[in-house]
Amino acid sequence: MLKFKRADISDRKRIMDILKCSPCMSMEYNFTLLFMWQNQYNMEFAIEDNILFIRSGRDRKAYLFPCGSGDIKKAVEKIIKYCPEGVFFYSLNALQKDFLEKEYPNRFLFKENRDAGDYVYFAENLVSLKGKKLSSKRNHINRFEAENPEWEYEKITEKNLEEVKEMHAKWCKMQDFSERKGLKEETEAVKIALENYKALELSGGLIRTKDGVVAFSVGDKLNGETFLVHIEKAYGNINGAYPIINREFVKNNCAGFTYVNREDDAADEGLRRAKLSYQPYEIIKKFNAKEIK
Repeated sequence: MLKFKRADISDRKRIMDILKCSPCMSMEYNFTLLFMWQNQYNMEFAIEDNILFIRSGRDRKAYLFPCGSGDIKKAVEKIIKYCPEGVFFYSLNALQKDFLEKEYPNRFLFKENRDAGDYVYFAENLVSLKGKKLSSKRNHINRFEAENPEWEYEKITEKNLEEVKEMHAKWCKMQDFSERKGLKEETEAVKIALENYKALELSGGLIRTKDGVVAFSVGDKLNGETFLVHIEKAYGNINGAYPIINREFVKNNCAGFTYVNREDDAADEGLRRAKLSYQPYEIIKKFNAKEIK
């Protein structure tokens, strides 16, 4: 019987060692994401036979496709046995969907979940911002630099982390939480990540003007080729603050990575427009699968 538990910082190395054996472009296969969102989605994990199992939900549980160096077919069988009422898998990528279709023909009902699709970009494109389609980003950055000639970029360290927390608190006070779905949950997740910044070995950067910190971004490694951005915040009333933290963060913190995964849009129309405007290389399709009983 699988023994599920909530993730603790002490579980980080064990989980990451398994994730390294089964690298994936999907954002769900990342310890930081599991740790910072587990309160909001009641996420739990189990490890057995070098396989990582993750589930979420408060009533009926939904399962992430298992990963690791062990027997994946055997792992799927364990989940099926664990859920006699029928298994529900979430955020399957295309390869995982194909696996279930091949190994269990006509046993699952699949449905694409557009809201869960990861936005993946070429890192070099987010830095260069070349081309007509990204000209508005360059224009916004030019205006920011003209209006804030003394601006600086700093990597987040223990010396300026408290300033980042203070900026996030001010940013939250400026928001209308009724206007954006899931903003309250996201705020709590960001606080958890910042409180555990050092222990999670996160990589972050900020933009500073004469008025203080006006934007910051935080992420970590997803796999050998892909950097995962968990957080990006900027004051919306400062023209160009978002585009410049995006560019400078990738330039300074994502060296050596081919791709940058900026996670999903969580069905938020504003986020969707913003992420599409950066011309993603790929939007990773995600599927849910319900076992037919």
